[in-house]
Amino acid sequence: MSEVAQRLKEIQARVAAACARAGRPVESVTLVAVSKLKPAALIREAYEAGQRDFGENYAQELRDKAAELAGLEGLRWHSIGPLQTNKVKYVAKVAHAFHALDRLDVARELSKRRAEAPLPCYAEVNIGGEQSKSGLAPEALEPFLREVRALPGLRLEGLMALPPPTEDLEQARGHFRRLRELAREHGLSGLSMGTTHDFELAIEEGATLVRVGTAIFGERG
Repeated sequence: MSEVAQRLKEIQARVAAACARAGRPVESVTLVAVSKLKPAALIREAYEAGQRDFGENYAQELRDKAAELAGLEGLRWHSIGPLQTNKVKYVAKVAHAFHALDRLDVARELSKRRAEAPLPCYAEVNIGGEQSKSGLAPEALEPFLREVRALPGLRLEGLMALPPPTEDLEQARGHFRRLRELAREHGLSGLSMGTTHDFELAIEEGATLVRVGTAIFGERG
């Protein structure tokens, strides 16, 4: 078994354990292996070990890897980073889902360029109110979601957040809980939240997708 396959197996076990603690079926959580800046060879290793969902932050890297690995049947690409309108075409063409929607100009361009089935999208919320991070303020969600729901070519699945890093587990849990409450308020069921450092907490608080990179592929250079 390769090192990537071994790490993937360990993360899958931790996901299953977190689901058990929360009284949830393991099928209710999608593990997205974040492969940004990692070579296609490692993605292939994870695929051969059974992983199907992969996350990329950069649109051009997503485009290139999707072309290189086009022969891997059932592989699903998740675009998880901020997106500029001039890069939308790459995401619209190959992404299975987009996790960082926080601008109407990007939403409109995605809608216009999506030729296949509607693109599942997660609206990004700046849940910690950090000036250095992208994402919508919670109070800006309602008008934004209303506009996005009216666009053809997109399907609003839920909310995404990357809370402030903290060693305080209860503080982290509070951010995840707040995102879950916001999703419920706006009639959404999808929650893209949780990374290598806190995905188990996120699952316990209702995450439907967790984005794990370092714990599967190792540190980035």
